[in-house]
Amino acid sequence: MTQTTANLTISQLLAQRVEAALAAAGAAGAPAVIQPSGKPEFGDFQANGVMGAAKAAKTNPRELATKVVAALDLAGIADKVEIAGPGFINIHLAPSFLAQRLEAARNDDALGINKPAPQKVMVEYSSPNLAKEMHVGHLRSTIIGDAIARVLAFAGHDVQRCNHVGDWGTQFGMLVAYLVETRQSGDADLELADLENFYRKSKVRFDEDAAFADTARNYVVKLQGGDPEVLALWKQFVEVSMHHCQAVYDKLGVGLDLAAVRGESAYNDDLPVVVSDLKAAGLLEESQGAQVVFLPEFKNPEGEAQAMIIQKKDGGFLYATTDLAAVRYRHRTLDLKRVVYVVDARQSLHFQQLFTLSRKAGFAPADMALEHVAFGTMMGEDGKPFKTRSGDTVKLVELLDEAVERAYALVSQKNPDLAEDTRRSIAQAVGIGAVKYADLSKNRTSDYIFNWDTMLAFEGNTAPYLQYSYTRVASVFRKVGDYNANAEIVISEPAEKQLALQLAQFDEVIAFVSDTCQPHQLCSYLFALAQQFSRFYEACPILSAEGAVRDSRLAIAALTARTMKAGLSLLGIAVLEEM
Repeated sequence: MTQTTANLTISQLLAQRVEAALAAAGAAGAPAVIQPSGKPEFGDFQANGVMGAAKAAKTNPRELATKVVAALDLAGIADKVEIAGPGFINIHLAPSFLAQRLEAARNDDALGINKPAPQKVMVEYSSPNLAKEMHVGHLRSTIIGDAIARVLAFAGHDVQRCNHVGDWGTQFGMLVAYLVETRQSGDADLELADLENFYRKSKVRFDEDAAFADTARNYVVKLQGGDPEVLALWKQFVEVSMHHCQAVYDKLGVGLDLAAVRGESAYNDDLPVVVSDLKAAGLLEESQGAQVVFLPEFKNPEGEAQAMIIQKKDGGFLYATTDLAAVRYRHRTLDLKRVVYVVDARQSLHFQQLFTLSRKAGFAPADMALEHVAFGTMMGEDGKPFKTRSGDTVKLVELLDEAVERAYALVSQKNPDLAEDTRRSIAQAVGIGAVKYADLSKNRTSDYIFNWDTMLAFEGNTAPYLQYSYTRVASVFRKVGDYNANAEIVISEPAEKQLALQLAQFDEVIAFVSDTCQPHQLCSYLFALAQQFSRFYEACPILSAEGAVRDSRLAIAALTARTMKAGLSLLGIAVLEEM
């Protein structure tokens, strides 16, 4: 393969060649519309652009397809090209071309993926409110955001992870007041062990005791004014709360740590500056005592420009003000080129308005991509947002502990003879992996039903199935002994070709997920890869083969294992050599 050919995905390479042939056939500028074929008998890829080009040129599509095929140069890439139906072009890739792709991937730490020009990218995810303990509502942002950050880093980008925690505002005055009170009674450490309960009790005190409420409000004023003693108490509470969060992150196996935390409080001093900058830009005006920006791009039901409140009548600021300050900081200080906000779909309007105003105010230039990666809700079996049987919010740490315990029971049932510590280790990987994959394998914009039996099943599109599929590949190499790891890959059987084709498209799925932030496509790819390996394993004996055929098949199996391990790792899912 030439350097140019090697640097393109198969789809990009075919599109390049087909579009050159379209131009030669008199349809310059027409897109190739390359798609993987649905069935092997119809080729490996289809070029469907002839239909549109023929319609635009008012010519017969079959005749145009004939001209395109005549001009199409796929020497060394395809061994058969045919016209189907009224003008579709079926492309059968040459086994030797696929073998070259696999050998290139085998010799590359990044499995042959095509790395674009690296960008400075931030992925903002998880972002819990530190006033409370993390609950299931934080699960999707944390899992999806972590997978996106992993994929973007693997694709070669300079990725910064950001945990934009809620650590500021009026509720923290209430919490600090309750912390002082519990310290005086000597119960602070006991109370803080259960943050959710700590919050509830402080809220009860606030609602029922006027003197306590006044104290809490006074603490808010002191906190916002920078009072050293109150700030010290606030920092202690935030530290305890972040410790709770970090325990969840460690259990979940996501790449968030204290270095990734930059909460709302970090922008507090800059909020008055944001207001003055918006005034200077002529965007801010007073409405009913508040400082607002009217955005004609967004209309209310009466057709009037919607108002985005920047500063309340009492002088307080809102999430929107903090988010604007964050956008400006990310551009002017961090020089980011892309910011991905992994936040649930209910915040869609907020982000549309935030991005629009950020552009208008000059806080984000045109070449800085701002993206809201929206996701749906995790539902219980009753089709309602996931809750405990008593209707309470489910603590995230308790959900994860239950996942591991359920996995342990399952592993113990299937393999009772395994040592206790081995079963515990497997249960950790399977339980956490199952929770993550159940989420990531769904289109993130959809709601989904949380079901223990489905997610822990060893059949179907689940983490346990993929983890077991990996160990199945790994088991081959425990039996093999010596072999030539650099043997030439030769593809001669149909099942070999289909597996090779799947392996050769790993770079395409990485590029797609990097661009669209849709991890479910990587899940679909890995599930298809596991299925293709199973077919290959049944149709093409590995250990009983001999000589060059055996070494070639071992090389394909080894690349399959590396690809599955890399793909699952990008989803934050551990693999095991034995299960």
